[in-house]
Amino acid sequence: MYKAIIFDLDGTLIDSLEDLANAVNYGLEKMGYKPHPVEKYKKFVGNGAIKLCERALAEYTDYKGETEILHGYFSEYYNAHCTDITAPYEGISDLLSELGNNRIRIAVASNKPDEFTKSIISTVFRGVPFAAVYGKRENRETKPAPDIVFDILHDLNLNKEDVILAGDSNVDIMTAANAGIKSIGCTWGFRTREELEEAGADFIVNSPEEILEFVL
Repeated sequence: MYKAIIFDLDGTLIDSLEDLANAVNYGLEKMGYKPHPVEKYKKFVGNGAIKLCERALAEYTDYKGETEILHGYFSEYYNAHCTDITAPYEGISDLLSELGNNRIRIAVASNKPDEFTKSIISTVFRGVPFAAVYGKRENRETKPAPDIVFDILHDLNLNKEDVILAGDSNVDIMTAANAGIKSIGCTWGFRTREELEEAGADFIVNSPEEILEFVL
């Protein structure tokens, strides 16, 4: 049995795609560019807000100054609307309850800016006792660098073998590998089973309840 599980946020615990897409599209339209379909954002997300904006702009311009402008509009809109539509995936709330009942500590490791990560967790999962919640912070490398995992291990006073990481993208699987911990690929998120397999996920699950088989 593991002592803790680290979850990715977007595409793993929550379906946030439409709110993210709306925030970027708001900025694109302010800049005179055509918005993208929501489904297209499945390939844009995963490496933080700056990379999200860069990918959304790729077919329009490669000027870095435009990325900064779009990121400003994105942050302005997302700060006010980050939980308009965002909600836990079906079965996630039950999973978190069951993990708590079995004294498995729960943490979050996201490439979303730290302030957004914490705000969404406190709003969408009100009352859930997360042991640690981290997003993108200054002076810390984002996933797939292992910094965020090492910070959680330190804060919870746990060893690598005590922890497993669950996420929906190759970024999450690579993060676990770089940190030297096991990984669970979640197929209900933004990316595909094939991507998770190619990245080398130790386990792959098709529903939140299946996670219990590998954690308990």
